[in-house]
Amino acid sequence: MFEAVELGRKVSKAQFAEQVPALRTELLAAQREAERAQVPVILVIAGVEGAGKGYVVNRLNEWLDSRGVRTHAFWDETDEERERPRYWRFWRTLPPRGTVAVLFGAWYSEAIDAHVAGRLDDNALERRLGRVNALERMLTDDGALIVKFWFHLSREEQAKRFKQFAKRGSRRRGLNRHEKRYAKHYDEFIRSAERAIRLTDGACPWHLIEANDRRYRDLTMGRALLTAMQRRLGTPAAPPPAAPATAEIAEDHDAAPLTVLDHIDLARRADEGSYHARLRDYQDELNRLTWRAWEMRRSTVAVFEGWDAAGKGGAIRRATAQIDARLYNVISVGAPTDEERAHHYLWRFWRHLPRAGYVTLYDRSWYGRVLVERVEGYAERDEWSRAYREITDFEEQLCEHGIALAKFWIHIDPDEQLRRFHLRERTPWKRHKIGPEDWRNRQKWDEYKLAVNDMVEHTSTIHAPWSLIAGNDKKFARLEILRQLCAHMQALVD
Repeated sequence: MFEAVELGRKVSKAQFAEQVPALRTELLAAQREAERAQVPVILVIAGVEGAGKGYVVNRLNEWLDSRGVRTHAFWDETDEERERPRYWRFWRTLPPRGTVAVLFGAWYSEAIDAHVAGRLDDNALERRLGRVNALERMLTDDGALIVKFWFHLSREEQAKRFKQFAKRGSRRRGLNRHEKRYAKHYDEFIRSAERAIRLTDGACPWHLIEANDRRYRDLTMGRALLTAMQRRLGTPAAPPPAAPATAEIAEDHDAAPLTVLDHIDLARRADEGSYHARLRDYQDELNRLTWRAWEMRRSTVAVFEGWDAAGKGGAIRRATAQIDARLYNVISVGAPTDEERAHHYLWRFWRHLPRAGYVTLYDRSWYGRVLVERVEGYAERDEWSRAYREITDFEEQLCEHGIALAKFWIHIDPDEQLRRFHLRERTPWKRHKIGPEDWRNRQKWDEYKLAVNDMVEHTSTIHAPWSLIAGNDKKFARLEILRQLCAHMQALVD
């Protein structure tokens, strides 16, 4: 989930100064429209300690008319609050219609803290977050706009900031107790936060924002807020130019946004001399592990996604080459049939799940809902946006049942794809692999790239992370996929 907000995005000082005036003007106009329409706006500000949440709220008060904004922090419960039901402290801070309330942490911080401290187990946390979903649905059904922000820092960036905070002469006087706890328990907080975000990323979706660069952080937050307000108020959205991905391209206003795919090293190559020996070793190991899993009645599901001509089929053939055919099933996913369209889109995947001890490999999968169906317009925005939650719930159920789940996205660059397309056209036994749809999809490369980034952001979870595979060299991709499949299955049988 958080890989997509650890990319080192930056905005130059000049571009920030250039774009802020228009953004402020539109935010003020949206705030006035919300006041006129009597729409209460609730901003939830959460995230990693040290990410600058206080500075973000100061910026909001600078950009908006602060007379219509109220900020609330929920630190230690008072005696008055402890004597009342849990959500009383939040209800009393909800904004009147037409005004804005900024809630630090809101109903999330205490739940995450309690989960990390062991006061809430997984089931209790899920029940608590179910209550949060019901509260947010109730407020939005009543006309409120809830916009939720998670400001993120990697462990390394947070440690660097905490070190700066602790330096003598800093404007900060050491670390507060929350920051000290975070410094010691970063991984635990991130795991709890991921679960909380995933379970509440529905009717009121989260905006995950990289907080390394304060200008990128603030500009991205402002744009997301503006878009949410314009969408809720039904006013025409005229978003400013997209922020550049890095300082190096800050002057290129036409550059595509940076995504997780841009961090894949496509120059990686397999060693030709050892390729065949390593391939046989991995295949023999998979054969051994599948029989061991069969004996232990443990199942495996592998998902293969990637660009057209990325090598999904070739990787699956190498993975299954030495596995007994009685132990596995390959499901090739295309357009749904009439029967499948008559059911929920996950129905056709549920029915192909393996029995205990067997392996199912999906050549494309349920991720079509948030990729091709999103980009090609086969699914409405509300359908594909809620699919992230539906998919992660589905995958969590698989993992809770003891199934090993491996997910691979095979990445190639446009030039390599074009070379492979032409090769398919020239090779008689490969011509069936290329058609008009492949060329049409290629024209929407940037749209698919953004969809993949969102897919990874919302569905790469602790229990089912994505493996992003460099695929320009097919041999490297095959070895890496087989290596990771062996690791998944070894963990299954250990």
